[in-house]
Amino acid sequence: MLENYEIRPLTRDEIDTAVAWAAGEGWNPGLQDAGCFAAQDPQGFWGGFLAGEMIACISVVTYGDAFAFLGFYIVAPEYRGQGYGRALWTKALEHAGNRTVGLDGVVDQQENYRRSGFAFAWRNIRFGGVPRGRLKVSDAYTLTWLDTPSAEVTALDARVFPARRPEFWKAWFTTPGHVSIAVHSDGEMQGFGTLRRCRSGAKIGPLVATSRAAALSVLAGLLKDWPEDEEVFLDVPEPNGSAMALARDLGLEPVFETARMYRGKAPEVAQDMIYGVTSFELG
Repeated sequence: MLENYEIRPLTRDEIDTAVAWAAGEGWNPGLQDAGCFAAQDPQGFWGGFLAGEMIACISVVTYGDAFAFLGFYIVAPEYRGQGYGRALWTKALEHAGNRTVGLDGVVDQQENYRRSGFAFAWRNIRFGGVPRGRLKVSDAYTLTWLDTPSAEVTALDARVFPARRPEFWKAWFTTPGHVSIAVHSDGEMQGFGTLRRCRSGAKIGPLVATSRAAALSVLAGLLKDWPEDEEVFLDVPEPNGSAMALARDLGLEPVFETARMYRGKAPEVAQDMIYGVTSFELG
């Protein structure tokens, strides 16, 4: 059967299909994720096809010459366990070349990822629920709207992510339905974040801040006009105890977890500044 199996990069419309599959798996992607993700690496999304029908998908999105991130690894249920996923995995990873590759692995796949050379780095915990009460922007911070990947955003992002990603941020900040803000103190940016509508509720990601107080002020700005009875989700690195406590203080509960894993040298990032991961699909 594999001799009739075609593996190739996805078209823009097929990337939409991959995101719809992710929704079907319960991953709750954002309503506009496909366009933002494709902006970073249009050749980073791959599919496996039988008789012209996509039966498997994966993304291996590159960031510069040294880093890539793997996601969207899905095989249609009726084709699982027959080698189609493995063949797609192997081919798509060639796109990463010699780059370090990261992923956020669901629990039941983590052993498979270890056998493929990925090593555990930390757990990410998805918190979800209806936020408790209204938050207030601290008087110590001024709030500004983000619509461009400024030098300040780039500088903060460089502390929590191992590669520059200006094309991604350009799409992320300007996509309809995304609300992005930053907070400043004494003329310096101390945090930024984005709220985006998802199939269910909204996700807040990224949420990057130099302190809990800055993170709270970013959240206050993002949630200012959010309906009081609707859920939000926040993906938190477990090693950041301050972020874990903040999520719980908001009234959110753990609903899902992944393992951040790397093939190659794990990048050094400031985990204590990551109050919300940008995306389990792109890092």
